Amino acid sequence: MSTEPNGERLAELRKAFAAIDTDGDGFITEREFGEHFPAMPAEAIGSLNQSGDSDGDGRFSFEEFVRLVSRD
Repeated sequence: MSTEPNGERLAELRKAFAAIDTDGDGFITEREFGEHFPAMPAEAIGSLNQSGDSDGDGRFSFEEFVRLVSRD
């Protein structure tokens, strides 16, 4: 079971999120993932969406991103 990230880890995650969220709208889309990780296959990005996009809107909020990268 994962725990909530501490302040330092949360700051690192905010920085990583902002680097991927190139348009600065507060969400990461499949396109932004693809641009940031060009070697990642489309199937892998689709798999991330299926497992991490809890509200099903096709993009990651910061909270969804934190849950995704904090999984055991």
